[in-house]
Amino acid sequence: MPELKDILYKVPLTSSVGDMTTPVSSICFDSRKSTKGALFVAVKGTTSDGHDFIEKAIDLGAAAVICQTLPATLREGVTYVAVKNSSAALGIVSSNFFDNPSSSLKIVGVTGTNGKTTVATLLFKLFGSLGIRRGLLSTVENKIEDEIIPATHTTPDPIQLNALLRRMVESGCTHAFMEVSSHAIDQDRIAGIKFAGALFTNITHDHLDYHVTFENYITAKKKFFDELSSDAFALVNADDKRGMVMLQNTKATKYTYGLKKMVDFKGKIMANTIEGLELEIGSKHVWFKLIGDFNAYNLLAVYGAAVLLGYDSDEILTKLSALDGATGRFQLVQPGSRFTAIVDYAHTPDALQNVLETIALFRSGNEQVITVVGCGGNRDKTKRPLMAAIACKFSDRVILTSDNPRDEDPMAIIHEMQAGVTPTEARKTLVMADREEAIKSACMMARDKDIILVAGKGHETYQEIKGVKHPFDDREVLERMMKLFEN
Repeated sequence: MPELKDILYKVPLTSSVGDMTTPVSSICFDSRKSTKGALFVAVKGTTSDGHDFIEKAIDLGAAAVICQTLPATLREGVTYVAVKNSSAALGIVSSNFFDNPSSSLKIVGVTGTNGKTTVATLLFKLFGSLGIRRGLLSTVENKIEDEIIPATHTTPDPIQLNALLRRMVESGCTHAFMEVSSHAIDQDRIAGIKFAGALFTNITHDHLDYHVTFENYITAKKKFFDELSSDAFALVNADDKRGMVMLQNTKATKYTYGLKKMVDFKGKIMANTIEGLELEIGSKHVWFKLIGDFNAYNLLAVYGAAVLLGYDSDEILTKLSALDGATGRFQLVQPGSRFTAIVDYAHTPDALQNVLETIALFRSGNEQVITVVGCGGNRDKTKRPLMAAIACKFSDRVILTSDNPRDEDPMAIIHEMQAGVTPTEARKTLVMADREEAIKSACMMARDKDIILVAGKGHETYQEIKGVKHPFDDREVLERMMKLFEN
């Protein structure tokens, strides 16, 4: 077992009491998971303060405690370490405890409002096709080569994260690709992780339930780049007006990609169809399976990152052209049916508009676009009327329904969405709180060649209601209803 002083390496201490050579058997920040010889890290969370549970952790066997404020009463035989920021300390000690796995991997982190999952997943698939052993940490799933490990958060907590990275190293992985959420950055979940590179996709209004203001949200994203080391690369979307902001204070080597400006990795859309994209990248014209302008940006980000990691540009483009995207991201359901159905994770106004604008490009005549959309409960309420307004603007028929209501009343969420619907648009808008009935109704009203978009949940296979996750998969429901109304 490592000694406490060894896993405190690089943690700025303000004071300590007790034996710094105490062996540490495990690390926890949830007092209920404390065991004999554990190091308990008291973290101030959004709903509770770990300092209130120090005694409980010690009662369960904790031999050492990291905290920001020493308790009034110190227990004999327990080592106490005071730090300025226990969240950051948790990340660093977790990395040290697992023998700094990130130093044995080339890790690329992907941040931004939209596109994180697609970019990280494409990088994982691309490097697999290049014969590289690699790992993935994403919203959809975590993977070590072909082994799937269910994901509970976009970015795991520091203990889980470093444990997964250690398993990747022990499995022979040399690279890892991970989504880095604004919550994870703000909560120091990635403290102690060494990144080979960072990608920025875009930023639009999201997560204001947590960050409160858009500026706080931008600052959280920027912090990721500010803390990169000088031997890393920072690759940003220069067409996003916040892209260059991300590079302002970074020590990393700076690179850009985009479709509109003079950038390091430039692309030009030559064809954009329901079958895929043709892009001009450098002097090459390449056909890709992914669909839509937003995926042109995702492909450029992946291409740029792979080049910066040292791989041949021609081989990258050849391998990348053969890849499918991430599950639940502009995913066609039952291609070849009498009408087209698409499932997408779009749960922000910008993402929904991107998807609907892409669908508009493929319309050739009098097809209807029928959009089924809801908004999640216990999340940013400001986007609810915006989501409905965008759905109405770009669709012929709209069904407002439930997403993951969590602890809120589904109809209350829908009523807040309706605030974005004008009296004229209300004529083409239906309200159905039951998501399965909403999808069924969309299939019932679809004529030949119409296009149905079911937005908001994408890859998810559940619907969260009052703390319970009920089985629900938009793709499965759509397939079932499409068969029912095929003729």
